[in-house]
Amino acid sequence: MESLRRSTLDRLGELGMRPSRDLGQNFLVDAHYLDVVEEAAELSVSDVVVEVGGGLGVLSARLAPRVGHLHVIELDRILAAALEEVLAPFENATVHLGDAVKLELAALAPIPCKLVANLPYGIAATVLLKSIEELPGTGLWVAMVQREVAHRLAAPPGSRIYGATSVLAQLSCEVRVHRRVPRTAFHPRPRVESAILVLRRRRAAPAPEVRELVRAAFAHRRKTLAGSLALAPGAAPDVRGRARSALVAIGRPPDARAERLAPSELEELADRLGGTSSSYGAEAGG
Repeated sequence: MESLRRSTLDRLGELGMRPSRDLGQNFLVDAHYLDVVEEAAELSVSDVVVEVGGGLGVLSARLAPRVGHLHVIELDRILAAALEEVLAPFENATVHLGDAVKLELAALAPIPCKLVANLPYGIAATVLLKSIEELPGTGLWVAMVQREVAHRLAAPPGSRIYGATSVLAQLSCEVRVHRRVPRTAFHPRPRVESAILVLRRRRAAPAPEVRELVRAAFAHRRKTLAGSLALAPGAAPDVRGRARSALVAIGRPPDARAERLAPSELEELADRLGGTSSSYGAEAGG
């Protein structure tokens, strides 16, 4: 651990960099967790992997010689240049300077089949859900994320932290918290613990109308599901009544809350409601 920590500090000094909390720059300095990530990723020479937030390239240098192609997305210009140096020996590696939240992931060529990354805290859930949707050929995700985010994505129905992100991830993937990662594994030490999260695709991403309903259903957690849908911008006047009837039709009480329903039940509910923006509002969030 100390050798990787020292090399990280030395490299940051050479680059004249101070890690940015705004960009979620917490560099992994414990090689043990690189081993854990590498093993969980089940790497093969036929794999095309995308890594988001390449940083100083400690994970990138592990991935590149073991896969067919590696895409590394990095927002920081200084780190992107450093990554180009680290990956210069590997003809199968491409560094992309840009924001992974805004980047068109489907435009990456060759198209990725796995995502393996130490994700910046602020964008972790967004990037995971975006990649599930935009990369239908991706079958495995191994990501270092904030521990709270990992547990939220894997949360079962009825739990306090079960929400829209849980449902959207679980409709497509088996979601599993693989390993806790302590604060001491990073420089600088984050305020919270991390975890290695593993997602394995079971089916295609949910349809847009399902995603729309799920976000609207959880937008007002203190309301019933039908009430939350009725509060969505642009909601149809009769959506509350139709949602209550649909809940009864799937075996739930009409005043059920969204957090009590399994992902598959919310998908069925969207199907019964017709799944159009005029049903429950196109701009709902949550």
